[in-house]
Amino acid sequence: MATLSVTTPQHSVWGGAMIIGGTIIGAGMFSLPVVMSGAWFFWSVAALIVTWFCMLHSGLMILEANLNYPTGSSFHTVTGDLLGKNWNRLNGITIAFVLYILTYAYISASGSVIQHTLREMSVSFSPRLGGLLTALAVAFIVWVSTRAVSRMTAIVLGAKIIAFFLTFGSLLWHIKPVNLLNSVELNPSYAPYVLATLPFCLASFGYHGNVPSLMKYYGKNPHIIKKCLLLGTLMALGLYVIWMLGTMGNIPRPAFIDIAERGGNIDVLVQSLSQILNSAGLDLLLTIFSNFAVACSFLGVTLGLFDYLADLFKFDDSRTGRFKTALVTFVPPVIGGVIYPDGFIYAIGFAGLAATVWAVIVPALMARASRQRFGSPLYRVWGGNKMIVLVLLFGMINAVVHILSSVNMLPVYR
Repeated sequence: MATLSVTTPQHSVWGGAMIIGGTIIGAGMFSLPVVMSGAWFFWSVAALIVTWFCMLHSGLMILEANLNYPTGSSFHTVTGDLLGKNWNRLNGITIAFVLYILTYAYISASGSVIQHTLREMSVSFSPRLGGLLTALAVAFIVWVSTRAVSRMTAIVLGAKIIAFFLTFGSLLWHIKPVNLLNSVELNPSYAPYVLATLPFCLASFGYHGNVPSLMKYYGKNPHIIKKCLLLGTLMALGLYVIWMLGTMGNIPRPAFIDIAERGGNIDVLVQSLSQILNSAGLDLLLTIFSNFAVACSFLGVTLGLFDYLADLFKFDDSRTGRFKTALVTFVPPVIGGVIYPDGFIYAIGFAGLAATVWAVIVPALMARASRQRFGSPLYRVWGGNKMIVLVLLFGMINAVVHILSSVNMLPVYR
């Protein structure tokens, strides 16, 4: 039974918000304009808002359940105790799959971005080597400590936000209403393409692996952690809307068909924006921003995977224990990144299906079981059972959409 005492936080709320915001706001945002080009701007923003609301509350439900267990307990411990072995196995598989595949996606993205950056300076560089070097740098930071990740994330996210506003100040200045309103196409259709965007929206609001990490960072203080989740997710939502405005206001809707056919990776989208705006300065800012975006999400996602694996394998927090955890965390996705360096868009898409289980459905079930067993004395998500049902419904819709999309039963903008 959880005690009613809480640990006084020794760290600023902004540190945790930066971990959450930095995890969410990353390379995944580069996939959004491509996969949302069918639904276009206004329908896409509506899908993002709905996803933000449900993903925020599923994260709060993880917090509610986790507060009833010792600090340092992650999904393996909490899910196993509340939902039993079968749910724990399923949840463990989906967590490992999502976090590993996102780690792989960011290795792939970092290699692509580094190659594009150096190509602009007339330097030939392998994306495989770029991804490998980035993975080694991130592994070292995660191995040092959660505090090191928080500080580095704050630095990188701060630089990324500065680059973001410098970049999108230029992008927003060049917005053409004819593009944003898609005035050129005759009788365009948007609504049929909305459902297919939901798994990508879900994957682009993934931070849930960091909720147990924040408990290790702040102790059992739900009010501080709740503020971190709210601020971090709102930051992401705001920047996503600006990003959609800047890209869809500059690139005509039909042009996204060619971008998707060329793989939809970060360098392809950056090249398209640069060609349309014909600005060397903007190309440099986009390149700088994409580098920071990849680094920031890479840090957050791997921290969540690191803490989950440490709990799963019972590795301690010593240097040796953290080194073992780092090996298990980084070696598999690094191998994938070296073998197949161009799988960014595909990885993000597959992550959405598995994330539906562990980041939406399981948190709702854990919150329900936690209330029945413990009464959730430290914190309870508002909305009662109706909120649990809403989050479960959102998760099930996402799962069905992804399955239908996988068998080509949903319309695709081509």
